Amino acid sequence: MSSFDIASKKQAETNPRDFVHLCFKFGMEDITVLEVITPEQPKVEMHQADTLIKVLYEDREVLVHFEFQTADSYDPEMSLRMAGYIIRAIETYRLPVYSNVLYLGPNAGRNDPGKFTQNLENHNISIEYQVFRLSEIEGQTILDLKLAGLVPFTPLMQHPADIDAVQWLRRCVQTADSMDVPNKLEYLGSMVVLGNLVYDVQTILEIITEETMQHPQIVEYVAPQAHERGRQKGIKQGIQQGRQQGRQQGIQQGAQETTREFILETLALRLQIEAVSTLRPALEEIDDLQRLKQLFHVAMQVETLEEFTQALNGNNE
Repeated sequence: MSSFDIASKKQAETNPRDFVHLCFKFGMEDITVLEVITPEQPKVEMHQADTLIKVLYEDREVLVHFEFQTADSYDPEMSLRMAGYIIRAIETYRLPVYSNVLYLGPNAGRNDPGKFTQNLENHNISIEYQVFRLSEIEGQTILDLKLAGLVPFTPLMQHPADIDAVQWLRRCVQTADSMDVPNKLEYLGSMVVLGNLVYDVQTILEIITEETMQHPQIVEYVAPQAHERGRQKGIKQGIQQGRQQGRQQGIQQGAQETTREFILETLALRLQIEAVSTLRPALEEIDDLQRLKQLFHVAMQVETLEEFTQALNGNNE
């Protein structure tokens, strides 16, 4: 499973109401989220739906299904895959299904018809689902609504015409910073992973680091110990070498610590293991910010902890 899929599913599982909100085009009135369904392990030959949410809608239980797709699907085509998901969900849970596919990539899903059809005499089949393309959703609407589950996706959405892409990314980060979520570091990490579909990861990290250092309220969420160490070191340097130089030193060290934390959080999120903490001592020996950013790239691509450890040790020799 790719890091994009994991980050997407994490937000849907943590904030299911926001995705139900999207399914019904923000017209929710008489809807209550009951649970996020965790399917049993599927058979080897079966694909499993990404997210199933049971809700109470107009006094009856229904399922809201979301499939997260980075690029177009050709083997099989997305319409056939969605038909399979929908039928299996109906068969398994015996509930009506509101099915949706959310395309993450900027050019993905343009040819998805939103339905599967078979036209045979006396054997016609038609199964419809809703198609969302992030690049066509007005991101400012999501930021204004402050839907926690959807804000990490906003860098991939359509930005206002009066600002450029980098300014839009900064606005998205600022809004994510303001959200009241249980784990702010993991939350921002999801934005980094998803945003990398459009933006260079270094650009995202630099903006997050700048906003982190400039806005005191985020210090309590994003690697607080790291930023405090960086701030204190910066103060000491400032006394000896001048305030400006000390401030820059503090920012640099804070950026290093923040990137280390993003590496560990990304590995933990993607690989679903706790052993990543054993890497902390080796990462703390690296004071080259560019090298840490390279390792963050590696963390988003490796499939096992051993692969990352080899990359870490191989370049440290």
